[in-house]
Amino acid sequence: MAQAYEKAVFAGGCFWCIEHDLKPLEGVIQTQVGYAGGDLENPTYEQVSSGKSGHVEAVEITYDPDIISYEELLRAFWQNVDPFDSGGQFCDRGQQYRTVVFYRTPAEKSTAEDVKGKFETLLGGGPFVTDLLSYTNFYPAEDYHQDYAERNPTRYSFYRWNCGRDQRINEVWGR
Repeated sequence: MAQAYEKAVFAGGCFWCIEHDLKPLEGVIQTQVGYAGGDLENPTYEQVSSGKSGHVEAVEITYDPDIISYEELLRAFWQNVDPFDSGGQFCDRGQQYRTVVFYRTPAEKSTAEDVKGKFETLLGGGPFVTDLLSYTNFYPAEDYHQDYAERNPTRYSFYRWNCGRDQRINEVWGR
């Protein structure tokens, strides 16, 4: 009998970083980086990074809901981004690097609104600018972007450090 896995799509700046942060969670079966939310079919990295495609860099997460819930994924996602930055994330600037939760059902939307509201209250730094959008599409990125942190650990670590990602996450989330 086939396992009933579910999918979630989140955008949080550089897709390499969100993939790296969420992939190790227990219950995450698979991750795939790509592009979501725009109208252009099968966009390329160059088209998305130009900021003109309407897409954001995103991660599609396949997970086992018997091990990790959608709410737990949302919590992990938000704790790995700067939810107050509307201009992108860290050194990646532009609408293609903004934070987005793509919900698939009314229940997912409700859960996202609930978690977002609780974290806004907890942090008290103003409203989260993360968009909650109905899922419309996801296009896998080019092969060289998949599992980038695992395949290029030195380059990835330098990129992440140079962008100040962990430093800002520590400021926002107190870690």
